[in-house]
Amino acid sequence: MTTRADAQELGLLARLVVAFAVLLVAAGVVWHGITVQTLQRFWRDLAARPGGPMSFRFILQPAMAAIAAFLDGRRDAASGRSPYFWGLVRDRGERLGRLREGLNGTARIILLGIAMDVIYQALVLRTFYPTEALVVALLLAFVPYILLRGPFARAARRWRRRATPPGPS
Repeated sequence: MTTRADAQELGLLARLVVAFAVLLVAAGVVWHGITVQTLQRFWRDLAARPGGPMSFRFILQPAMAAIAAFLDGRRDAASGRSPYFWGLVRDRGERLGRLREGLNGTARIILLGIAMDVIYQALVLRTFYPTEALVVALLLAFVPYILLRGPFARAARRWRRRATPPGPS
């Protein structure tokens, strides 16, 4: 079970994701710059990915993120914590710790997503756009996790209430 102290610590994989993200963004800016043409290509390439080769990752990565969200949501329900998304949005004191929890929970999935996008880019685009690899990995792994963890926690709370027999009256 993740405690509040654990939430403040980034695991090794999560630290690797953060370092890799900074490196990818910096490399993308240095190699390709930030121009209108770059941004247009970026959006065009993102829109073309689901229909191209390796489209299975558009199911695989969100499914893996959903499993991680389910497990962490169940822990939230057992510990009586507030829903994940609302904790991120409403509680400034909790925000950083909850983001760290999410990054710890999805670090492997994000790294896998980056690797899969690098392979996709090598096969299809025949070049490498580092920032695109990061954005695709975050969209397919971190965003579903953020959106699903709270609903899974709510469902687990309801299930726990139904499974617990009422006390003697």
